[in-house]
Amino acid sequence: MLTPRQLFLRHQAQTSDFPLLLEIERAEGVYMYDANNEQYLDLISGIGVSNVGHRHPHVLQAIQNQLDKYLHLMVYGELVQAPPARLAQALTATLPAHLDNVYFTNSGTEAVEGALKLAKRHTGRTKLLSCYNAYHGSTHGALSITGSEGFKNAFRPLLPDVQHLRHNHFEDLQLIDEHTAAVVIETVQGEAGVRLPAPGYLPALRQRCTEVGALLILDEIQSGFGRTGTFWAFEQFGIEPDILLTAKGMGGGMPIGAFIAPQHIMASFKTDPILGHCTTFGGHPVSCAAALATLQVIQEENLLAGVAEKATRFRQQLQHPAIREVRNCGLMMAVEFASFEVLKPIIDHALWQEHVLTDWFLFCDNSLRIAPPLTITLEQIDDACAALLRAVSSVES
Repeated sequence: MLTPRQLFLRHQAQTSDFPLLLEIERAEGVYMYDANNEQYLDLISGIGVSNVGHRHPHVLQAIQNQLDKYLHLMVYGELVQAPPARLAQALTATLPAHLDNVYFTNSGTEAVEGALKLAKRHTGRTKLLSCYNAYHGSTHGALSITGSEGFKNAFRPLLPDVQHLRHNHFEDLQLIDEHTAAVVIETVQGEAGVRLPAPGYLPALRQRCTEVGALLILDEIQSGFGRTGTFWAFEQFGIEPDILLTAKGMGGGMPIGAFIAPQHIMASFKTDPILGHCTTFGGHPVSCAAALATLQVIQEENLLAGVAEKATRFRQQLQHPAIREVRNCGLMMAVEFASFEVLKPIIDHALWQEHVLTDWFLFCDNSLRIAPPLTITLEQIDDACAALLRAVSSVES
């Protein structure tokens, strides 16, 4: 009988020639365990997914409770089901009053796709703007607004009428005009290596969109659900979006995403054509139950309160001549080195010798990603930093 590793290599589609090939049998909290019961500290939360840790008991209980009732019943939006309805109410309760309507998807990239269609349908315009080095997903429309030519050139032609802004360049805001349906921007740039908006940049962007009637779509697929220390990152920058995107940390490990907009905008999908946006599995009851439990864990365990202290703990300890800079917004962090050639052996050493899992960023391959579960303790942070510094020193020597 073939082993899981052999089956993985033979039958599962690969996305690179060098997968990690770390075989995990179980996970709990901030740790994953391999086939030999070796423990690995997860510093990236499945790329910003396990914000409340792996297999949080409250999330598991919510999943089990829903499994005992029903699974998929009908395509999205036809039957009244308590899990998506209650989740929608809980989500809107965290948001400004105008963001009162939620469309559930299966992932972040699907949330992007839905929001792009909604913006075009509502405004009657076609022009879309996003930032260079932004990442918004890998499906066709989401890839079109992703801001890295090297990442998307092999798949052209993509959507027409897409332009890119230089992040934090105020003068580029004049590209937003009366032909613009929407500007899509990450509140905090993720795959660019954790780049924060300059003071006044997001308010200026908000004002320009309002002036010309363009919709402002904030992508909080990575930065939402407490990752930055507030439930939504935009709370820290004095603006409100017209459409909000979320996913990743939303489901506590289950697949789910959403785009959220005012009801009068979302109503554009009801007519001309009817069923203007459809999904079979969006709003799946089990995923929605898990997401509601995740939201409740963040609130009831007051996880937001510890984010700043935990981020400071990382910053204080990650000091080394090889470390050029540490950038962060809460526990969304980037540790910069001279080059990918310097960083990659550090990541490999940390994983295989220190049992600490991290990685780099798609569009910033000289920076190490740190995005642990929000439940990580100060002692676990100490262990992680000591392990990373040993990896740096070992590789440097």
